[in-house]
Amino acid sequence: MVKTEDYVFAPPHVSSVAIKGSDKRFPVHRIYCVGRNYAEHVREMGGDERQKPFFFQKPADSIVEDGAAIRYPSGTVDFQHEIELVLAIGRGGTDIEVEEAAGHIFGLTVGIDLTRRDLQVEARQAGRPWEIGKSFDHSAPIAAIVPLNGEPLPGSGVISLHVNGQLRQRGDLAEMIWNPAEIVSQLSRQYALQAGDLIFTGTPAGVGPMAAGDEVIGELDGIGSIRVAIVAA
Repeated sequence: MVKTEDYVFAPPHVSSVAIKGSDKRFPVHRIYCVGRNYAEHVREMGGDERQKPFFFQKPADSIVEDGAAIRYPSGTVDFQHEIELVLAIGRGGTDIEVEEAAGHIFGLTVGIDLTRRDLQVEARQAGRPWEIGKSFDHSAPIAAIVPLNGEPLPGSGVISLHVNGQLRQRGDLAEMIWNPAEIVSQLSRQYALQAGDLIFTGTPAGVGPMAAGDEVIGELDGIGSIRVAIVAA
């Protein structure tokens, strides 16, 4: 068995997320994100609807907890918010059928996919991978996970985001192009899902910029809310 002293330096802390109603925490393995999963957001970003879902990743240590202050990131002048339903995987698998997907989900929560939009667009236009716009430090604020406990996956529910009290995003889970079960099924055909994986499921229309001094509050009916403050670099 490998011990701490067997490493050249201490291994990094395990990223984790709070679980509502429990003292235990959810250890994070990987963070997957679905691109363009609400029709209006697809249109506002200049894409076509109902394309096969595509996925990108954020580092596990990009997790930010509810109530935190987030420094305006370097390298960007267009720092944007994307409110999303997040699935927490409790049982791994590959080639998962849609009707079996709920059995692999430990719980649900709400998160914000923070984006350096100018860097993402610049990379995309140059034909380069655009992780620089998505996969950066502190880019994944997330609220406490609500265990599913055998309940069915939600087919609807209002999801919204306010900046300084002003409504920026509002949609309904019923408007998702690919529903949660379909997302799990599709992703499991590209990667071997493992317990501890998180899946950000896409954002409704209304994404926009934030500035230092902004208070950002995201909500998902029946699941919870998340609040973060943007502070100067």
